[in-house]
Amino acid sequence: MERFFYRDTIRGFLDENPKAILGELTDNNPFPLLATQRNAWTAEISILKDTLKGFEGEVLFEYSIPRMGRRVDVIVIIKSVIFVLEFKVGSDCFEVADVDQVWDYSLDLKNFHEGSHFHYVAPVLIASEAGDGFPVVSLTPHNDRSLFPIRCNKHTLKDAIIAVLQFVDDSEPIDPSAWVSSRYRPTPTIIEAAMALYNNHTVKDISRSDAGAINLDRTSDTIKDIIKASREKSLKSICFVTGVPGAGKTLVGLNIATTHYDKESDLYSVFLSGNGPLVAVLREALVRDKVSRERERGRGLTKKEASSEVKMFIQNVHNFRDECLFDRRRPPVEHVALFDEAQRAWDKEQTVNFMKRKKKVPNFDVSEPEFLISCLDRHEDWAVIVCLVGGGQEINTGEAGIGEWIRVLQKSFPHWNVLISNRLTDSEYGAGALLETLGARSNVRYIDELHLSVSMRSFRAENISLLVKELLDCEREKASRTLRGIKDYPMAITRDLAGAKNWLKQKARGSERYGIVVSSQAERLKPHAVDVRTPVNPVQWFLNGKEDVRSSYYLEDVATEFHVQGLELDWACVIWDADFRYARNSWTYKSFRGSKWTSILKQERKTYLKNAYRVLLTRARQGMVIVVPPGDEEDPTRNPAFYNPTYEYLKSVGFEEI
Repeated sequence: MERFFYRDTIRGFLDENPKAILGELTDNNPFPLLATQRNAWTAEISILKDTLKGFEGEVLFEYSIPRMGRRVDVIVIIKSVIFVLEFKVGSDCFEVADVDQVWDYSLDLKNFHEGSHFHYVAPVLIASEAGDGFPVVSLTPHNDRSLFPIRCNKHTLKDAIIAVLQFVDDSEPIDPSAWVSSRYRPTPTIIEAAMALYNNHTVKDISRSDAGAINLDRTSDTIKDIIKASREKSLKSICFVTGVPGAGKTLVGLNIATTHYDKESDLYSVFLSGNGPLVAVLREALVRDKVSRERERGRGLTKKEASSEVKMFIQNVHNFRDECLFDRRRPPVEHVALFDEAQRAWDKEQTVNFMKRKKKVPNFDVSEPEFLISCLDRHEDWAVIVCLVGGGQEINTGEAGIGEWIRVLQKSFPHWNVLISNRLTDSEYGAGALLETLGARSNVRYIDELHLSVSMRSFRAENISLLVKELLDCEREKASRTLRGIKDYPMAITRDLAGAKNWLKQKARGSERYGIVVSSQAERLKPHAVDVRTPVNPVQWFLNGKEDVRSSYYLEDVATEFHVQGLELDWACVIWDADFRYARNSWTYKSFRGSKWTSILKQERKTYLKNAYRVLLTRARQGMVIVVPPGDEEDPTRNPAFYNPTYEYLKSVGFEEI
C-alpha cells in the first residue's frame, strides 16, 4: 500500500486537470469525503499550480506518518530539499499548535525516514489568508539540516521556496523515486504506539526495521503462535517475556491485545497493568485521539462513549481482579491476558492485607499472581497469560517479583504449559532458584525469542540502559567507555537548575515533550521549588500542551518514578537529591525523616531506591541533563558534602558540564 494519495512530477501535476487530481485523491481516501476536505484539496491544488510554475521536482499529497497517525498535506521535493507543506486554508493567523504540527512532521521524516536523513527538510506552514511578509529561513542548531518552520500565505509560498533553495548549499539532488521507496524506521513513544495500534496500524508500520524491530517481530510472532496452538489444542499456557529497559515489552503486549480482539469470533484479549499512571495516560490518550478522529470525519462522539470502549482494551489489573471476585466460578470474557510489568504484582502479604482493609474480603489468602492465574484457569477450554517482565524495575513495597509467579505455577497449576524466556535466569529478574523447581515438569520450555535484547526507547542511542546500569553499579571505567561510544544522544550535568531548564527548551523542537523527573524520596529540593509531596496528575503532565501550567512543558510540576515508569519523554531533566549519594565507589541510601536524613538499612528498600534512579535515568528518548544541586553550607540537611561526591563521580565518567 502506498504511503500517499497522489504522486506526480511537478510538470505532470501542472499539466493535470485539477478535477482529475481531486478524483485520484478521493479514490485513495479510505474515509467518507467531507465537504471541508474536498474544499481544502481544491484550494491546495489551485495554490500549488500557481506556486510551482518554473520548478522541477515531485509532488506528493497526503503523505502518511504512521507513528503519529496523521498525514502531511503535501510533500514537494525540489533539488536537495524536502518541503513539508501544511495548509490552513482560510486561516489568517499562525497558531502555535499548527507550527508544532508541521515541525513534528518534518522531524519525523528527519529522524525516521532514511531518505530524509542527509537532506534539507523545510517545514512550511501556509495560512492562506495571513498578511504578507517575507518568509524567514534559518537552520536549527542541531546540525542535521533541519530548518525552523517557515510561515507564509498563499501568495508568498513561492517566495518561501525560492528563499530556501537560495539558503541551502549545493548538495546532491534528491532522487524522488529512491526517496519514496526508502525505509521508514520509526520509534514511537508508547503513547503513539498505543494510538497507532488501536487505529489498526501494525507493528511493522510503527517500528524500526533493524535488529531491534526484527527482535520485536520475532517475539510477537512467537506469542501469536503460542496463542494459536493453545486455542486449537485446548491448552492453558503462560509466557514470560523479558527485555532490557525500552526494548518494547509494552509494545508487544499492546500489539497482541489489538490483534487478538475480535467480538465476532468471541476472541477477547486484555492488556493489564498495575501501573496506575500508565493505564490512566494510555486510556486518556486513546479517548482524546478517538474523539478527535471522529470529529474530523464529521461524526459526533463524546468522551464518555469513547471511554467505555477503551476501558475494555486497557485495564488496571486491580480492577480486573475485583471484577473476577464477584463470581469466583465464572471465567472472565477474555481468553488472553497480558500483564505489563508482571514482576510488580503484589505478594501474598500485601494482597491479603489490601483485600481485608479496602475490599472487606476476610477470607482472601493468596497472592495476586496466584489469584490472577486462577481467574484464567476457570476457562474450560483454553487460556493464555503473557507476563511482560522488566529487570530491576521493582520500586514499591509489596511487589512480589517474578519468583512468585513461578512458585504458584509449581504449587497450584501443574497443568499449565510454561514458556520461558531464556534470560529469565539472569540475576536482575530474581527468579533463578525458583526456576529450578520447574525442572522436572515436561510442560516447561525455554524459548530464545521471548527475550527482547535491543533497547528501542531511544532511537538515538541504544546503549543508554547499559550506561545507566554501569553507572549505578559504580563501574566507572565501563561507564566511561560506554558514554564515549554514544554520539547522537546529548547528555550533560550541571549544578544549576535554571540552566538545565534552558538546556531542555533549546534542545526540544516542535511538540517534543520535556519535563523534570525526581526520586519520590527527594525531600530536600524544596529550596529549588521542587516538592515531591505535591501531587501531580500524570494524565495532564504527559498529555496536555505547552500552554497548560499542569503539563510537563511548564517545568513546574515534577514527576517521580511512580508517575513515569513505563512512559517516556523526549528530553528529561533528572534532579539528583541527597537520598542516593555517591561515596567511595559505592552508594549511600538515605531517607529524610522529620528534619534530618537517616540511613536506609533494609536491603529491599535500598533496591527500590536504586531502581527508582534506574527508572528516572532511562526515561529520555533523545537526551537528558542531570542536575546535582550545589547544597548549602548553612543548611545541615543540604550540606554540599552530600552532593559534591555524586557530581564529581558523574564528571569523572565523562559527562559534559554546562
